[in-house]
Amino acid sequence: MMSNVPRLTTIVLFPIFASFLLPILPRDGNRIIRWYTPGICILEFLLITYIFHCHFQFDFQSIQLIETFNWINSINFHWILGIDGLSMSLISLTGFVTTLATLAAWPITRNTRLFHFSMLVMYSGQIGLFASRDILLFFFMWELELIPVYLLLCLWGGKRRPYSATKFVLYTAGGSIFLLVAALTTSFHGNEVPSFDIQALMSKSYPISLEIALYLGFLIAYAVKLPILPFHTWLPDTHGEAHYSTCMSPAGILSKMGGYGLIRINLELLIHAHLFFRSWLILLGAIQIVYASLASMSQRNLKRRIAYSSISHMGFVAIGIGSVTDAGINGAILQLISHGLIGAALFFLAGTCYDRTRTSLLDELGGIATSMPKLFAIFSAFSLASLALPGMSGFVSELLVFPGVITSKQYSFLFKAEITVLEATGTVLASIYLLSMLRRMFYGYRLSNESNPYLIDFGPREVFTSTCLLLPILGIGSYPNLILPLRNSEVLSILFSYSAMR
Repeated sequence: MMSNVPRLTTIVLFPIFASFLLPILPRDGNRIIRWYTPGICILEFLLITYIFHCHFQFDFQSIQLIETFNWINSINFHWILGIDGLSMSLISLTGFVTTLATLAAWPITRNTRLFHFSMLVMYSGQIGLFASRDILLFFFMWELELIPVYLLLCLWGGKRRPYSATKFVLYTAGGSIFLLVAALTTSFHGNEVPSFDIQALMSKSYPISLEIALYLGFLIAYAVKLPILPFHTWLPDTHGEAHYSTCMSPAGILSKMGGYGLIRINLELLIHAHLFFRSWLILLGAIQIVYASLASMSQRNLKRRIAYSSISHMGFVAIGIGSVTDAGINGAILQLISHGLIGAALFFLAGTCYDRTRTSLLDELGGIATSMPKLFAIFSAFSLASLALPGMSGFVSELLVFPGVITSKQYSFLFKAEITVLEATGTVLASIYLLSMLRRMFYGYRLSNESNPYLIDFGPREVFTSTCLLLPILGIGSYPNLILPLRNSEVLSILFSYSAMR
């Protein structure tokens, strides 16, 4: 469906254009900026919702809204944006989490204009990536969010934030080199005039050796963002030092870019190579679930424990994508959305807890449930969601991944049994490290209002932000068909392509 009005272009460019007005806002402390940026994010989210309502239908049409504009004719580089069920669900997640992240940034008082400018530019880059239907535009948006994320990580947070920000940039920029080379090779191969249109690239074929090399190039870039072992070490350092409002976006959105690219490019464009690597992807995801769970149990820092928990949950995404089954791919996509909500919430709660206790070390916490019952109740709810309690979104997404491997006819019984055992072990370990975290934080008698005057319970802003994140988690967990039909057409299209090869 072609659009006469550039609606997708509007939602991609609106945040970055709005950010240019920040320097000319009246200098009235931080009050105006505090309201301006959340207002822009709310308006952007309303625009996204309007486009979703007007153009998306629950049928089997793959791309339901597309916009094309000539950009650089000499290399056939076009501005192509499109949405389907997969991209629309992640765009909605981006708008929702970023809006709440700007609200969580209310306490920031230093360099507020630069902070909110970076948030809005990052917002545009993330939406642009999920809407891109041109592989070079995809790379452009992939890089656009790199600089604002670096500024957010480097200027606000803990004492080691410059180190963690530099490590993040080195990892991401290194992966981007592989992404660019693979994208250019994919587009130029076999053509005198290159084609960067992802839809057109789906009809191209490559020699198997070249396709495997392209797959590896894309995979390295996505493995950094998702992250996948062994490209994961930047994430605990980054999330351990960044301000919690900054953490909400990388935890909720940034890692989802890797999963989205793995589905959109590797799974759809490089079919033969994916069949070659699928079993290795499943095995690596299963090992990652157990390894990151064990690493999380050994962490004394609250934010680093949550960070390793995020790495563990991304292992289910790798397994689901590698399974190439209806249940597995749907579970992987649902896990991206579910963890986007849960991860953002846990980092928000960890940060607000630090503001009150002045420590992130679990050994120095304890006994704060009496002083902060609202924090205790909300933190417990999201921890239970993270350990996949039935009735919450994490349970549904992980439950779908299990039969994704079991029902596949491409693997032996022994392989499927081993993967299932590793998945189940990771689920049990998640219960151990999350419940242990709650026990060490909220029970006992270590901290009290007398020894720490900052122990003030959640206020209206924190309760509102947490409730907004909790409601969709409960909604998806109670009735997954609220969002599962969005992606059925895309998943069925992928499965049809793979079934035609057998």
